[in-house]
Amino acid sequence: MKISELATLLDATIVTKNSASDTEISCGYACDLLSWVLAHGQKGMAWTTVQTHVNVVAVAVLMEMACVILAEGNHLEPASLAKAEEEGLAVLETEMTAYDICGRMAAAGVAPSAR
Repeated sequence: MKISELATLLDATIVTKNSASDTEISCGYACDLLSWVLAHGQKGMAWTTVQTHVNVVAVAVLMEMACVILAEGNHLEPASLAKAEEEGLAVLETEMTAYDICGRMAAAGVAPSAR
């Protein structure tokens, strides 16, 4: 599934300009503990979180994730948005809960992360 298709599936908005919406997603994940995400993140992952600070962008870029999905109507802080755009990281925002996001991704065939 491509990021643009994921945005449609989740009724989400891609808030970063110049991010590659045709990037393929390899798996999905939901977690808010950054150290845990660093230990379990994967290349191509679609990561769901409620955190909005710049460290979210740093972790996603370091792990070469496809995108970050901000759940429950959360919005990136301005510095975080600027950094995500600078790095070319796609960030999606949706009103859905992390539970609903993961449920929709699983139903659409997005694999869970490999452990």
